Amino acid sequence: MEPLRLGEMAKGGACVARLVGDDGGAGRIVFVRDGLPGETVRIEVTDTSRASWWRGRVVEVLEPSPDRVEPVCPNAGRCGGCDWQHIALQAQRQFKAGLVGGQMLRLAGQDATVTVAAMKDDAGLGWRTRMRYLADGAAVGLRAPFSHDMVPLPAAGCPLAAPGGPTPPELVVLAGDSPEVGVTVADSGVTVWRPARGVVSGEAVVEQRVHGRGFEVRADGFWQVHPDAAGSLVDAVMDVLQPRAGEHAADLYCGVGLFAGALVDAGATVRGVEADRAAVRLARRNVPGAEFLQGRVERTDWARPGRVDLVVLDPPRAGAGRPVVDAVSGAAPRAVAYVACDEASLARDVAYFAARGYALTSLRAFDIFPMTAHVECVAGFARS
Repeated sequence: MEPLRLGEMAKGGACVARLVGDDGGAGRIVFVRDGLPGETVRIEVTDTSRASWWRGRVVEVLEPSPDRVEPVCPNAGRCGGCDWQHIALQAQRQFKAGLVGGQMLRLAGQDATVTVAAMKDDAGLGWRTRMRYLADGAAVGLRAPFSHDMVPLPAAGCPLAAPGGPTPPELVVLAGDSPEVGVTVADSGVTVWRPARGVVSGEAVVEQRVHGRGFEVRADGFWQVHPDAAGSLVDAVMDVLQPRAGEHAADLYCGVGLFAGALVDAGATVRGVEADRAAVRLARRNVPGAEFLQGRVERTDWARPGRVDLVVLDPPRAGAGRPVVDAVSGAAPRAVAYVACDEASLARDVAYFAARGYALTSLRAFDIFPMTAHVECVAGFARS
């Protein structure tokens, strides 16, 4: 294939490029993995299933970017576990800032200046405390990009995985005949588990500690995967809300009570809402000073009329959506903190809040997924 010059970084971590058309003009758009904006490369087209755009990957770099580095892992480019090992860490954060800012401008009409903050350990490796591997009885590995095919782990294991877990040969034994095996490295110890088959070693419920408070969480349940993430996000949420003793707070999509715990410790009266029944049971044990309701946020009567001062939103990747934003703004809190793992969903909801009279007052971003294109944000809102 003829050389291509790569364009801007797109959501998901691929660069935008255009093939040359049959008439010599601009042809089909291709989203190219393993490249950097401005590089001249040769690519392999890997997916032609869509009429409007294709996927591809870099197979030869003819003119490299100054931000290109040698990946640590021999599987980089073949494994879907990370996107950006070929990019210097500081440049990764600049690209993430651009992706967040671009979505805010495009979907919310907000010209936001974004800086992506590093975590305490700035190496970008050894941070993933929860791993889920494929297994075939002879090897364990991770999925190839956009595929169910397994890429076996290198001998040293995945460089993103937190230290303390089993080695690849040990994982093969622990997986047995299961097609998948999970590893959780918690503050209380290491658990190995098999989906739908239970715990192989360690505890089914582990403990995580944040700012001196312990939280019980299922080893196969949701918890922030970077060891510094939970504390950093709690600090950011509390900076937005500035809770006062006696205020009433709603913690929506509350999980096992991470933010509820911080709000109770600040003297607030807290009502949490979570759809996952097991997480609600643990939240009630973790934060006995709060009230927790089990159910979908959009279908649960969580608002005390005239008595909601503060709201925390920590929705899944799809975001809160218009019905939840309408309910939150209708409760008239003085401050809202929104924790987002998808910048496009956040930007869409920023526009919904603006339409309901709530202005964006702050926006912070955190690099809790280094070597990937993912970024976590905390946005603050107040009535305008």
